[in-house]
Amino acid sequence: MNKMIFIASVLDPRNKFEYVEGALEELFGEEKGKKINAEVYAYMNSLFGEYLKKYSTDSCPQSPSSSTSSNNTSNTPSGSVISASKIRTKLSLKKQKEDNGSGGAKSELDKYISEEQEPFSEEFDILSWWKTHAPRFPILSELARDVLAIPISSVASECAFSTGGRILDSFRSSLTTKCVQALICVQDWIREEKNPISVEEDLKYLEELELDMENNGSTTSIV
Repeated sequence: MNKMIFIASVLDPRNKFEYVEGALEELFGEEKGKKINAEVYAYMNSLFGEYLKKYSTDSCPQSPSSSTSSNNTSNTPSGSVISASKIRTKLSLKKQKEDNGSGGAKSELDKYISEEQEPFSEEFDILSWWKTHAPRFPILSELARDVLAIPISSVASECAFSTGGRILDSFRSSLTTKCVQALICVQDWIREEKNPISVEEDLKYLEELELDMENNGSTTSIV
């Protein structure tokens, strides 16, 4: 199994290594789970080392949120309301100072792992979390941005191409683009339909609709 799947879970502040370790032991047993977890931890450190070389302190670009907030601070009157993003940025900078004062020898990865997990919530936005905490974890946030952008599977794109091949075959090669688009959309809508579709009920509804249209048409012609 590709270790990037576990790395993505580690970069979720709600999971980190505690969740990954427990899940691996549940899947493969305690002994093998701990062995795989050690391999994932070593891979994570190796990957972070590569990003550490790539994004050094001098070459690491300033995050858009911090530059935007500094510009807004200079142009905003003193009596205006402070936005939520500015408050989060200030809290992150304050936390960063505390971390630097308490343990300067710790790396970003060690600090991230040692902190408590975020409370689980279905509405949790992991990308917003990393954007907010980018001042504290400038290099690790770059790693999270690249890893979390990887699609978990290529089935969706492959399925789209195979669907087109099933619709446009040797017997239906002269369909217009609008017809092909309509067929693909209707097929997708039918698959997403939660309630089972009854063909008989739909036919009855269509017959009633046609009768109403015919009656309305005859009435209009008489008038």
